[in-house]
Amino acid sequence: MGVVSVIRTDDLLEPQVSGSASGGAADHDPSQRTAQLTLAAFMAIDIGLALISPDGEIVMTNPTFDLAFGAIPRDQLLSRFGFDPSCDDGKASRPIIFPDERTYWIDITAFTGGWLISAADISERLRQGIAGVELSRIDRLTQLANRLVFHERLADLLTQPAEVRRDAAVLTIDLDRFKAINDTLGRTIGDALLCLVAKRISSALTPSDVLARLEADEFGVIQTGRDQPEAAVILAKRLVDLLSRPYLLEGQLINVSAFVGIALVSDDELDVDGVLKNAELALHRAKQERYAGYRVFESAMDESMRARRALETDLRRALALREFSLVYQPQVNLQSRRVAGFEALLRWRCPTRGPVSPLDFIPIAEETGIIGPIGEWVLRTACRDAASWPGDYTVAVNISAIQFTNRSLVATVVSALADSGLDPRRLELEITESVMLDARGNALAVLQQLRGLGVRVSLDDFGTGYSSLGYLRSFPFDKIKIDQSFVREASDDRGNRAIVRAIASLGASLGMATVAEGVETEDQLARVAADGCTDVQGYLISRPLPPGDIEHFLAESRNVIDAATEVSL
Repeated sequence: MGVVSVIRTDDLLEPQVSGSASGGAADHDPSQRTAQLTLAAFMAIDIGLALISPDGEIVMTNPTFDLAFGAIPRDQLLSRFGFDPSCDDGKASRPIIFPDERTYWIDITAFTGGWLISAADISERLRQGIAGVELSRIDRLTQLANRLVFHERLADLLTQPAEVRRDAAVLTIDLDRFKAINDTLGRTIGDALLCLVAKRISSALTPSDVLARLEADEFGVIQTGRDQPEAAVILAKRLVDLLSRPYLLEGQLINVSAFVGIALVSDDELDVDGVLKNAELALHRAKQERYAGYRVFESAMDESMRARRALETDLRRALALREFSLVYQPQVNLQSRRVAGFEALLRWRCPTRGPVSPLDFIPIAEETGIIGPIGEWVLRTACRDAASWPGDYTVAVNISAIQFTNRSLVATVVSALADSGLDPRRLELEITESVMLDARGNALAVLQQLRGLGVRVSLDDFGTGYSSLGYLRSFPFDKIKIDQSFVREASDDRGNRAIVRAIASLGASLGMATVAEGVETEDQLARVAADGCTDVQGYLISRPLPPGDIEHFLAESRNVIDAATEVSL
């Protein structure tokens, strides 16, 4: 699909001398007649043609080229073609899809005096199935190679001698929060972001590297000919930094993070799927740890992933077999020295594993989506248990950010209250700051609906995340819960105590109760009381109680609380 070979591009760049009106020597000059014929052919050919000068400027085009691309600014057009002025030899060819859905086969040929670009419209031929093989190997959005090409190149690499494979590595690159950006700002912004990401990755690679878009927001790189894993680590650090820099799209300043997984290919027993699996495991570990942004695969990661999958299987089984239970930890109001309510805490005793810590299974439940049905079970069970308690004690239930994405959350709360007969004012939903990071504002609307039912809402673990005052201004929380890490470390760290004091003062100013979590000693109780906290929760008052012990605890609570607080308050 290149240019007809009779075109002499050198001649087209030479100044032309016009002949006299009556004819003359110029009419019989063979070189000038050749130049004129060449120019006529250049202008008449039905493939778009453009000449690029040594300084990268378009100096001549034919009518076909102007008709196809005249409406596009020339600097943008060259960028769209993938024109690189630093490339001064050889020929580059690729299909490019333009916004009008027409597809052109672009050839960029370098010669002594510049470059020649030819653009053939292959849209109709593609519709007839011709040239589809070439296009099926190109990612339509980013114009990078696709997963098929990546697999082929990796398969070729794995057939190479050991000394070649020893100097090669595969990197998988994934964007953090891309789905949220796509959902909140729209697919147009999301697609444009992926194109910019592709360009930034390309800018960090060498001509020998292979870059492909593997899926959605995941890219792959095959790096060869360098000492490994050192070269791959250097590249990974570069990519993490480069891709995490802000992007400006349609007036929006967008920030994303990038994570990189690295897998080596020196193992003779590895096939394509094995290498990619190792890279994905390293990528997963990089996302978990977050601090560095990249990880090199280690065999222990595979073992860890198998253990995680086994835990996920047991977790799904636990829901079906009702292996979960709830315990309740009292919350005490410091002014009245009375129990104000209880926080529902999830427990899992697996028949084969024994007790499993929520720190181990809750993150997996959230990642896999199992938290949805588990969370609904917790809500319904807590409402039912609380309805049987004597008095008007509240029950606090944790709601994850994942549950807030479910549009039926409000309906589930209404159903749980109706089925249990619990007064809505006795139900308190605890959310973390991650819920408030919803850029679309859906979370705020849901919270307002819940408040309209009479349900109370608390902000949990305040101080450990963004701790934005905007959250407290945008929604009137009933309580702010101070994370136990600040309470326990306040005796050794003035900064932590200052944080506790500041949050308590802020709560008082806004008319919100402040609960200090993790109070275990009389000294801690005395400090949080002096700092202005209104409520406390922790082992000093009571460990979490099974439902059957609640009534007995309430009967003895006056003595228990007096014993715990008589020295401190």
